[in-house]
Amino acid sequence: MLSNAHLSSSRTVVLVPCYNEEVTIQKVVQDFRAALPSADIYVYDNNSTDRTKEVAKAAGAIVRTERMKGKGHVIRRMFADIEADYYILVDGDATYEAAAAPGMLHAAMSEGLDMVNGARITDREAAYRRGHVLGNKVLTGLVTLVFGRRLSDMLSGYRVFSRRFVKSFPALSAGFETETEFTVHALELGMPIGEIPTAYIERPPGSASKLRTYSDGLLILRTIINLVKQERPLMFFAALSLFFTLVGLILGIPVVVTYLNTGLVPRLPTALLATGSMILAALSLVCGLILDSITLGRRELKRMHYLSLAAPPLLEEQ
Repeated sequence: MLSNAHLSSSRTVVLVPCYNEEVTIQKVVQDFRAALPSADIYVYDNNSTDRTKEVAKAAGAIVRTERMKGKGHVIRRMFADIEADYYILVDGDATYEAAAAPGMLHAAMSEGLDMVNGARITDREAAYRRGHVLGNKVLTGLVTLVFGRRLSDMLSGYRVFSRRFVKSFPALSAGFETETEFTVHALELGMPIGEIPTAYIERPPGSASKLRTYSDGLLILRTIINLVKQERPLMFFAALSLFFTLVGLILGIPVVVTYLNTGLVPRLPTALLATGSMILAALSLVCGLILDSITLGRRELKRMHYLSLAAPPLLEEQ
């Protein structure tokens, strides 16, 4: 495991995005201070209306403010402002296990990983409701189907990042869909990543979740679709092309059969609709082919930028 010498040889920070977490933030700061004594703990307040900032500062955290509402905006500000070798990102709701941080950090340092994901493990339904479990499995399954199966809990809010991950991450989203972006960014660039099971518990009494199950789930699904369109345009537009082709065939085959038998086209609107659908199918496929070439160039540029950043410092072999 990590020693103080190992921790002091590289700068590690704990990043805690917060909105109205007065009840839990003191415990989060204290637990991570105990788990990682040499790490700086930054709490970024996102326009809280309670005493989150005061409580975090009294607990010993470095407190800053991001005025733009949304977790994605907070992440963007954190990643831009703070310089470190390793970054531990955790929610401020005291549901994640601070004691797992040294193990996650050790995995990143010993194996040269750019991201270590804290996969949530719990037997408490109040902590991880069945609907949330099912939604996470569905969304994680969609992403891994398209981008590769290397993580089991895509929506975890507990991660360790290297500096080159943080400084190459585009941070385009505004809200909770930022976790999806983390995963896709790592998978797209073929980064070395890992995953460690971590305990997950329910919020303490008096603390309320900011997650809106259905609306945030739909936002994450929309983000996944947009990322597929941006990063896998040939797959996206080929699917559209197949859809339009099937519509064109379903509408057009009866018209063609009637024409072959009678020499007449009695359903001209249907024939025009079938023709238009086949044209759209061809255009979709051509768009996918063109955008796929452009995306390859963008991916190469992102990869070159990622490689221009220093690799994370590794633990010396004993």
